[in-house]
Parts: sequence; structure tokens; C-alpha cells
Amino acid sequence: MKPVYSGKVREIYDVSDSHLVIVTTDRISAFDRILPVTIKDKGIVLNSLSNFWFAKTRHIVPNHIVEERNENMPPYFRTACFKDRTVMVEKLDMLPFEFVIRGYLFGSMWEAYRNGADFCGVRLPAGCKLAQKLAKPVLTPALKKDVGHDEYVSMKEVEAGLGERTAGQLEEYCFRLYETCSEYAFSKGLIIADAKFEFGRNKQGELVLADEIFTPDASRYWDADSYEAGVLPDSFDKQFLRNWLLNNKVNGEFQFDKVPANVLIRTGKLYHECFNRLVRRL
Repeated sequence: MKPVYSGKVREIYDVSDSHLVIVTTDRISAFDRILPVTIKDKGIVLNSLSNFWFAKTRHIVPNHIVEERNENMPPYFRTACFKDRTVMVEKLDMLPFEFVIRGYLFGSMWEAYRNGADFCGVRLPAGCKLAQKLAKPVLTPALKKDVGHDEYVSMKEVEAGLGERTAGQLEEYCFRLYETCSEYAFSKGLIIADAKFEFGRNKQGELVLADEIFTPDASRYWDADSYEAGVLPDSFDKQFLRNWLLNNKVNGEFQFDKVPANVLIRTGKLYHECFNRLVRRL
């Protein structure tokens, strides 16, 4: 069986009129490039953590998970190589927007702020610092693009595209998800600086949470004990790998095929540590 879609990390299989199977691999990407190496068991960590959060937030919004147990998958997937990294999900009509909710000033929003620009219609007061906690979280949508980077837009543009009622419902879901899960993560010594969500509609026309949620690939996790506004935070994701690539360019080119083993091992440990703090030991 061949996937109908192969992304940077996930492979998607069409298994019936109403279901897809998603397999999370150990691939890792950086700066829009899939590296020629893998991070051992990264796919298991991402899949297991996403399933944990989907189960924990089902009371807030329905999600697309149908089955996560390997023994209940279609026969092709009932082998050891698919175990703990595979889910069966409901087919959805995906919305053309994704939603990033930000509790801290970082990433693209920080870059816009440094340049004195609004970000998705949001303007912050003067004097803010890198990684500063925002007075209240902000929702920054993006229009998905088939080619190139997604385009950040305002909620007004989401309302124009989806209608005021749907936009309001999505906004409520995003804030409730972030509030609930960031509070839990903080109790485990982790800060969720931001989180990305994707939604679709099922056959009944209901909004359903999809893709992955609150994984180190879809959220920024920082160590709460060492966090300090104005200082680059200690993170539990691939930023360690990205930093190596940034600091070891040759003639301005990333050395994707020269990443040392110790950097890959350290990156894998960060993913596992994030999971272990939140859930249990793998």
C-alpha cells in the first residue's frame, strides 16, 4: 500500500470512504527541508503525545481520532513498524485556515514587533521583550498555501471567508484548548508558548479538530524553571537542531547532511523529555 500523501513527517493512507490512516515517521525537517537523517522514535513520541492531548480535550471540541490501537488497524498496518505511530482518523473537509494561538512574544510575532509592524491585526505596546508573556493570548490565523509559506491574516479575514459565527466558534475553541492544556503543562514544569490548530468539517457539517495538537512540532515548549523574559528560552523541540544549522553554515549554506550524531541524540532526548514530563516514560 502506498500513501496518498507524504509530508515532511507524516504519511497519509486512504483506507475507506470515511477513514484515513496517518503514520508519523521519525523524519525531521528544518528550514523547509527534510534532513537525510532520522530521530529515533520521534514519530512515536509525536503520535503518543498528540493522542494524549486529543483525549484530554475531547470535552472541548470533537476530534478526528477514530482508532489508535495497532491491533484494530487495517491488516496492512498491524506490524511492529507501525505500532504506536499510527492512527485511523475521520475524513474531513479541511478548512483553508490554520490557527496559531500565542501566549508569549516569540517567533514571527516577535520579528514583526521588532520591525514596528502589526501582526495579524494585533499591535502590542512599546517596551516588550523577547519571549515576554502577553497580557492575554492572541489568535493569529494563517491562510494555507499549496506552494510556499502560509500567509498570516487577521480574524476579520477569517470571518469574511467562513462567516462570523464559524469564526467565533473557532476562536472559542482555540482559546479554551490553549487555556486548558497550558495550565496542565505548567503544572508539569513546562510552558506552552504557542500552539497550532487545524480544523475540518465532518459529514454532518460540524467543526472537528484535526492534524496534531500540542506536540513539540506543533507547539513551543519551554522549561518553566529557567524561563526569563528577554532571554532565549530552553525549548523542548527541534530548535536545538535548528540552532546548530544556523551556527554552522558554510558559505551561507545550511549543512543538512553534516549534522553530528550528538546533535541528533540531544534533539531526540528533548522530544522524549517533553513527553515524559507530560505523560509518562516511553
